[in-house]
Amino acid sequence: MAVLCKPAIAVPEYVITQDDTLELAQRLHKDHSELRLVLRLIEHTGVLKRHLIQPIDKVLKHPGLDARNAVYEQESKARVPAVVRTALDQAELEPQQIGLIVYVSCTGFMMPALSAWLINTLGFRPETRQMPIAQLGCAAGGAAVNRAHDYCKAYPDANVLIVACEFCSLCYQPTDLGVGSLLSNGLFGDAVAAAVVRGNGGTGISLERNGSYLIPNTEDWISYAVRSTGFHFQLDKRVPGTMKPLAPALRAMAEQHEWNAGDLDFYIVHAGGPRILDDLCHFLDVPPEAFRFSRATLTEYGNIASAVVLDALGRMFDEDSALDGQRGLLAGFGPGITAEIAFGTWSSAPVPAR
Repeated sequence: MAVLCKPAIAVPEYVITQDDTLELAQRLHKDHSELRLVLRLIEHTGVLKRHLIQPIDKVLKHPGLDARNAVYEQESKARVPAVVRTALDQAELEPQQIGLIVYVSCTGFMMPALSAWLINTLGFRPETRQMPIAQLGCAAGGAAVNRAHDYCKAYPDANVLIVACEFCSLCYQPTDLGVGSLLSNGLFGDAVAAAVVRGNGGTGISLERNGSYLIPNTEDWISYAVRSTGFHFQLDKRVPGTMKPLAPALRAMAEQHEWNAGDLDFYIVHAGGPRILDDLCHFLDVPPEAFRFSRATLTEYGNIASAVVLDALGRMFDEDSALDGQRGLLAGFGPGITAEIAFGTWSSAPVPAR
């Protein structure tokens, strides 16, 4: 059975704290009619610091879409390889043993995708398959796990590398002054993450079932407006309430697996904001402690988009509290509004000899 192994995560060196963010908002938008609301919302995100690929003075400038995309390509090539190597080492695999690379990112664009460059640069076989995912936003971390699981079910001896590269700071738009845009300026951070799904052996989540659910008629609640200046993030004020319709979908999928979604041993979910986690606690009837890994990601790194679920999973590995056979779920939430959901049990089976 396919096993999701320990992820590797890296955050860039430039740090912005919540106090820095509040000071910037007050200075840059001192005449904004809803500044008090924006400041209050940023304070309530629970994000104490975020990491950026550039100093804040560069982030605040907009040199043009072409220049920003050049930064995306340069920084992804500089930062992704070390994370990939660590993920492979933690899964005890070599690049030649990977059959598929699932590359997810919604904060920059390359064609061919970075996966092609990785194959040529890091020693993957020319036959390695590629699956870039660009338009599922924060849900793409969960989708990557699920597509890796599907691949391993089709090819039981195969291994899949997942890479999430999110430089959200490259999407900052100084002319976007809506409350949702200003809130996002204090919520999102940059990070790179990678993990391997092994077809056989390995320690981690033994994947058993996956599925997707889209809340009807909500496709414009989280979106990009694509303009000459790049991606303009659009966030509807109704988004924080989406756990009410999503929780029943989580319960229904768990019941198909003869599990109770409110009675699991671990939860790895996307940390879009504290309201998302608080509501999910309420609707699944689980204690706040159940989402401690996701809350820690949000507090220390902010919303790092598709990389959130991998970072939260990495924190569960680091806690070293999971026991063989314990049951849990992993879920990413994003545009659509879409949920990508996986169920599995913890396994510490020995890795087969190479």
